[in-house]
Amino acid sequence: MDKERLSLLALHFIPGIGDYLVRQLISYTGSAEKVFQLPKGKLLKIPGVGPKTVEAVRNGKPFERAEKELRKAEKEEVNLLFYTDKAYPSRLKQVPDAPSVIYTKGNMNLEADKIVAIVGTRQATAYGKERVDELVNSLIPHQALIISGLAYGIDIHAHKAALACGLPTVAVMGSGMDIIYPAAHKETARKMLATGGLLTENPFGTKPDAHNFPQRNRIIAGLCDALVVVEAAVKGGALITAEIANSYNRDVFAYPGSVGVTYSEGCNNLIKTNRAHLLTSVKDIEYIMNWSPAQSAKKKKPALATEGLDENEKLVVNQLLKKNPDSIDELSWKTNLPVSILASVLLNLEFKGIVKSLPGKQYQLLAG
Repeated sequence: MDKERLSLLALHFIPGIGDYLVRQLISYTGSAEKVFQLPKGKLLKIPGVGPKTVEAVRNGKPFERAEKELRKAEKEEVNLLFYTDKAYPSRLKQVPDAPSVIYTKGNMNLEADKIVAIVGTRQATAYGKERVDELVNSLIPHQALIISGLAYGIDIHAHKAALACGLPTVAVMGSGMDIIYPAAHKETARKMLATGGLLTENPFGTKPDAHNFPQRNRIIAGLCDALVVVEAAVKGGALITAEIANSYNRDVFAYPGSVGVTYSEGCNNLIKTNRAHLLTSVKDIEYIMNWSPAQSAKKKKPALATEGLDENEKLVVNQLLKKNPDSIDELSWKTNLPVSILASVLLNLEFKGIVKSLPGKQYQLLAG
């Protein structure tokens, strides 16, 4: 087994550790493998690390569980994508609370040119289902990837509509990859694997407990370009997803509904309070997103000249081309450069007039 990948996964099995602390540890040490080699005294100097975390790092149990998890993933044909991997989805990587590891199964392209998330109530009405069918069918010329949460109601209807239209579709789950929830949707999930698939941040065996779903919703919001709320009551998971998408600067759309109808109230409120664009047809999405059916690829930014830069400087510049500005901690995590080395690299780039420092340990690319 690859020792670095094993170490990355082992970090996730340390009790009480979260995605932020995983990044913090790697940022301070330079790699996941080095975290487990660091003396106790130095570990305790890392912000957020206490005696219990140190004990868990040093007792070997996280490695035992990580080894079992990797064997299970191989057996089940599940791929693990770590935040440090080049294949980790770029849209998701840009959100502040992105999961540091995701499990994927199927044949999905998470770098598709256009990704639309469709969410809504579990109590979908005939009106809601008609809107989903109409929208997904209208997205065929765009060859959009459809994302949802596999739940009853609008979610599963979106997945089924995508399959019927020949569009790829991915379900983001609130359980482990080996627990399809609800079980009634196993057959649809199986069909999705050919041109889409399943995605989760949860280890094998994780049950679909209620607290997992708000966490799941942030992944749906982070992966998409546009989030569409079809039907929603005043409170519920779809509105949580919309709020998260707004915080990520994603475009949110909502279908209006009749006044006084329970599952239109949430959508109407989103529109009324300017937290969602009014959606009546795919033309509204095309207008707001500046999408053309004939558009086959995103316009790429002109490349920044990197002649004369060393490998570490190129790493930092390339990362800032993806997210500009970015913090030193995030840059350390994304480039796999220790903060001590990164600080020197950033200083050199400042002297060369390529980067400037901002308040709050943020750094901005001046060109490109």
